[in-house]
Amino acid sequence: NEAEIQALEEIIRKEEPTLVVVDSIQTMYSENLDSLPGSVGQIRDCSQRLLQLAKALGTTILIIGHVTKEGILAGPRMLEHMVDTVLYLEGDERYDHRMLRSVKNRFGATHEIGVFRMSSAGLEEVTNPSRLFLQERLGDVSGTVIYPSLEGTRPILVEVQALVTPARFGTPQRTANGLDFRRVSMLLAVLEKRLQRPLGMRDVFVNIVGGLKIDDPAADLAVIAAIVSSEQDRPVPEGMVLVGEVGLGGEVRNVTRLEQRLREAQELGCTRALVPKRSSVKSRHFDRLQLHPVLTVQEALAQLFRDR
Repeated sequence: NEAEIQALEEIIRKEEPTLVVVDSIQTMYSENLDSLPGSVGQIRDCSQRLLQLAKALGTTILIIGHVTKEGILAGPRMLEHMVDTVLYLEGDERYDHRMLRSVKNRFGATHEIGVFRMSSAGLEEVTNPSRLFLQERLGDVSGTVIYPSLEGTRPILVEVQALVTPARFGTPQRTANGLDFRRVSMLLAVLEKRLQRPLGMRDVFVNIVGGLKIDDPAADLAVIAAIVSSEQDRPVPEGMVLVGEVGLGGEVRNVTRLEQRLREAQELGCTRALVPKRSSVKSRHFDRLQLHPVLTVQEALAQLFRDR
């Protein structure tokens, strides 16, 4: 519970622990400075001392920093530049799972995530996040689509939901949870311009289930399919996954690590996949997953709702 950095240094040099947890850096202070704990000078000095100590003794030091309501590190951002690795523990109080996300790593890949579940024993690892996010999905309901996301190098299947209703109060509402609002607006414009879907007087709500935040153009095709499915009240065929970036011309573009995404879908029991036609991945690469290549959004929607 020692908040004075010089005293903490003495304890670490004496005990020589393999791991030190500093909670939090905003409460630490140096007696050599007159400023208050949490100020730029205090955080810089304390962090630099801990950095030098870790390198001198070979000790791993975890520095915990508070975050703001916007989800960014409180105080000066220079702390992120000083350390070797930056991890964000993310979660929504409405869910019992938490995600540990790597946004900086000098010794490995970034944007990797680990998924954990809160229990009476603390945080427990979720070995199959895809099953966690899909376990409550209703199959034969319009406006829901499975999309194979990629978090770092880890594929995770998530559910994209959409609800389209007539606007009853003048200006139509547009809401996007877990997706970039501007990207959803662009996809709605593509639907209106390229497919002549009159959505100007419709309320449109798009949601990523489980509190996930997706920043991946590969979700475009799934978002469009979910919107059209809800508008027509026609469910997407069971066992179908959709992946592909959508351009302003309505074309379906290739995405990165498609084969890895589709293998995760196959493991979870999916049997069909709509994929970009220009992809080099073919059906022969899979035992139980049939691929349906599409060149445009029009082709994708025609295949989805051909028999429905």
